[in-house]
Amino acid sequence: MLDETPELDNPDYMLLRLGRKLRKRQGVLDEWWRYYRGRPPLPELPKKAEAAFIDFQRKSRTNFCGVIANSTVHRLRALAVTGPDGEPDANAARWWQLNRLDSRQKQVWRASMSQSTGYMLVGPHPTRVEDNGRPSPLITPEHPSECIVEYDPETGEPYVGLKVFHDEVEGYGYARVLYDDRSFPYRTKERCGSRLPWGPDSWEFLGDTDNGEPHDLGRLPLVEFARMPDLGEDPEPEFAGVVDIQDRVNMGVLNRMAASRYSGFRQKWVRGHKFARKVDPSSGISVVEQPFVPGPNNVWVSEGENAQFGQLDATDLSGFLKEHASDVRDMLIISQTPAYYYAGDLVNISADTVAALDLMHVAKCREHIASFGEGLEDVFALAAAQAGVPGDYTEATVRWARPEYLSPAVRADAATKLKSIGYPLDIIAEDLDETPERVRRINASAAAAALLGAALLPANPAPTAGNVDDEGATGG
Repeated sequence: MLDETPELDNPDYMLLRLGRKLRKRQGVLDEWWRYYRGRPPLPELPKKAEAAFIDFQRKSRTNFCGVIANSTVHRLRALAVTGPDGEPDANAARWWQLNRLDSRQKQVWRASMSQSTGYMLVGPHPTRVEDNGRPSPLITPEHPSECIVEYDPETGEPYVGLKVFHDEVEGYGYARVLYDDRSFPYRTKERCGSRLPWGPDSWEFLGDTDNGEPHDLGRLPLVEFARMPDLGEDPEPEFAGVVDIQDRVNMGVLNRMAASRYSGFRQKWVRGHKFARKVDPSSGISVVEQPFVPGPNNVWVSEGENAQFGQLDATDLSGFLKEHASDVRDMLIISQTPAYYYAGDLVNISADTVAALDLMHVAKCREHIASFGEGLEDVFALAAAQAGVPGDYTEATVRWARPEYLSPAVRADAATKLKSIGYPLDIIAEDLDETPERVRRINASAAAAALLGAALLPANPAPTAGNVDDEGATGG
């Protein structure tokens, strides 16, 4: 049985504490994921829905939460980690490519936007080795359902973390409690499902000693990328503030679908017909026989002298459409998503209008960039420690692509103007979102072209206007 003494340095206690926090937030993570994937709860009906109506309800769901989350993910692209002076760093570039962070970073940003937080875990690479003989750093994106971090209440710095997973082949759950100088491995005592148990009798320690497995990284190897949390509050996904409006949109779509369905096959009425009655043999209740069965191949006939038939008027759907457009605009405004994602009446708008509509969204993306950039600096400080490379990468610079969209013509014009006032070519290339490697190539190519041009100039250039007088003598 695990020791549940409530101490931060007790790995048994932290395993159960963080594991139970993981289990507690799993429900809300699942709910956020369903909204992000466009599968929120079906709109409710006044009465209990029949099974045949469930499919009709399912068609009413429209996924705007995924659009809101991905509109931010698409603007977040870290290009590289450079040195403190902004110059390309060969080690950081090698680790970046080794761990495929050009693509894998998007997995972390998408987890943060859709489920409030994402993680990166740093450890030894199983196959790659540095020149000094140490294993190269392995940087893996991690899901919030498998990782969690506890922060020191005094400093706000991460103190202890937990990484768990379920091995579907063996059937056991595995966990590792992580500290800044050691880690403690655990495994469930019995085979279990993906929902791991968190009782004190459910886990066993797998370490050789009670001191765990030491490492020399000097900091917690699990880095959290939380989506813009407020002070004292847990982070939330990008669309958390508009979940109720998303439900309202789905309910409006369901109402419009029902009205449209009945408008396409209108409700009929009959008056002046004498209905026959019969007794239900099972209940003994007298019921009315219904001879008028709706259908495209049926003709209704009544022998009543004053019988009349008719149908109800079709429902005007324009009100539903206006309500839908209003709700969608509310979602975009509250989530600070550009209005042109739901174009509506935006036709032939200018570039200045697009920039104005993008203003709040770009400001939000820059706030994410500031937060996630600090996390990437921590990741590469861990990578350097794993590789045994000296240098403090917490003072490094994370270079990001500009979050605002500018057309190639606008960028080229801006670059030309910067060049005309003396900006260096490498700075202009950085403003054009070139990677450090590309900036280096651009500089080298420009320098080579300038050197070649200088070599092709004649040793004694011909006189030019202004340095020869009218008689052909050179002015003194």
